Amino acid sequence: MSSRRKFIKNTALGTVGLSSLLSSFSASAETNKNTSKAKPVKKPLVISTWRHGLAANEEAWKQLNNGAAPLDAIVAGVGIPEADPDVRSVGYGGLPDREGKVTLDACIMDKNSDCGSVSFLQGIKHPIAVAKKVLDETPHVMLTGKGALQFALEKGFKEENLLTDKSKESWEKWLEKSKYQPVINIENHDTISMLVLDEEGNLSGGCTTSGAAWKLHGRVGDSPIIGAGLFLDNEVGAAAATGLGEAVIRTAGSAMVVELMRHGKSPYEACKEIVERIYNKHKNHKDMAYLQVGFIAVNKKGEHAGYSIRPGFNYAVYDNKEGNRMEKADSKMAPKK
Repeated sequence: MSSRRKFIKNTALGTVGLSSLLSSFSASAETNKNTSKAKPVKKPLVISTWRHGLAANEEAWKQLNNGAAPLDAIVAGVGIPEADPDVRSVGYGGLPDREGKVTLDACIMDKNSDCGSVSFLQGIKHPIAVAKKVLDETPHVMLTGKGALQFALEKGFKEENLLTDKSKESWEKWLEKSKYQPVINIENHDTISMLVLDEEGNLSGGCTTSGAAWKLHGRVGDSPIIGAGLFLDNEVGAAAATGLGEAVIRTAGSAMVVELMRHGKSPYEACKEIVERIYNKHKNHKDMAYLQVGFIAVNKKGEHAGYSIRPGFNYAVYDNKEGNRMEKADSKMAPKK
């Protein structure tokens, strides 16, 4: 009986001791949390793929400074290359499919993970604006083809011919041989993707494209697919892709970059790991001869990076400290000598 009382007494004392120890750890952690200096977040920040991202960044930055919501700034920003006939991989003037049709894809995503998307849209110069309408005014995420066009027209968008004389001439020249083998960093950098970290530290993103030149009529790439061409989690970071969409879709590329950042990888490390994963899956693939994929990513700290399979990928960055400039991305493969 005395042994039993002794056991109960020791157990009680042990419980009290453990409680005190846990309380001490909790208090210590709270003190450290309150006295530690958090790293300053670099915000606002706008990053976009390729050199046509400079003009897009400029407009998005202006919109943000004028008080526009991040999604509106993205629509205005990427709308610049969408309307530029000299940007042959986005919107008006984009290189057509094998039938001479310019078909467009776009998506947009906000801090709440609400998103809108259009695919295989024809005759509308600004698919990113239609994608935002899908987000704002429908219960759906994606509309496609004739349905997307019908929706756009109902919302007041103007239908017009997007095939310029210059792009038509390129298509007619391609028809002479009809060989589908995209030129690296020219015919397969088929997007502008934009990521925004706003003043409040919230993330948004958008992506718009005329897709791969000389594709089969009806082909849709990664750009309108949430999780492939674009993905973000406002607690973690955002990522977007450019390049051969089929390879990005096969690996859910942008979602995987964000997931790696969730587990502690930097934007650079996350982009690099997924690029290497794509490379390893495709190094013996029929697409490898012309395969290019690149990612951009930004985390909640404002750290950003880009990485690609082949050299030549670059991206535009705009922040308060250094303004609007181009940054070269590292690559898995070395430049050809």
